[in-house]
Amino acid sequence: MAQQIVLATATLAEILGVPADEHGKLVEDMHNIEAKSAELHFALLTHMRTSFVNPLPREDMYALSRYLNEAMEKMDAAAELVALYRLDRLPKRAADQLEIISRQAELTVDAMRRLNDLDDLEDYWIEILRLAKRAERTHRVWVADMIADMKWAQYSRNRDIANQLVEVTKDMRRVATQVGSIIVKES
Repeated sequence: MAQQIVLATATLAEILGVPADEHGKLVEDMHNIEAKSAELHFALLTHMRTSFVNPLPREDMYALSRYLNEAMEKMDAAAELVALYRLDRLPKRAADQLEIISRQAELTVDAMRRLNDLDDLEDYWIEILRLAKRAERTHRVWVADMIADMKWAQYSRNRDIANQLVEVTKDMRRVATQVGSIIVKES
C-alpha cells in the first residue's frame, strides 16, 4: 500500500506538470492507483480475519493499513480537484508538499518491508515526524502566500488542494506514529 502512494506522488507530479486539458487520463490513472490501494487494504483485512497467526497484532496491522489507505484517498482527491478546477499551475509550495509526501512514502515502503525487525525502525519514525513538521510549516506559508497573492475564488481552489496534501502528510505521520507505538509495545 505504501508503494501505491509512491506511484500516486509521481502521477500527481505529472498532473501538476501538464495543461488542464491533459489531466483526464492522468486522473484516471490516479483513480486506478487508489483502487489498487483499496483492494490491498481489503485483502489485508480478509487475511487478518482468516489467519490464526499474524506478524503483528491485528489492531496494529489494521491501523497501518487504514492510515495508508486514507492517505491514498486524499492523494486521489487532490488529483481530482486539480482536474475539476482545471488548474494549469499550482504555486511552488505544491511541489514542495509533493516532495515531502514522496519522501515519506519512500521511507514508509522501506519501513513496511522491515516490520519484522523493529529495532531498525526508530530512525524511520523520527524522520517521518520531522518531515511532517516541515509539511505543516510549508502548508502555513503556502496558505499565507495564497491569501496575499490570490483572489478569493483562486485562493479557495488552491486551498482545497493544499489541505488535501497536508492531510496526506498527517496520515503518513499517523503510520509512523503507529510504528512507534509498535516499537514501544514490542520492546
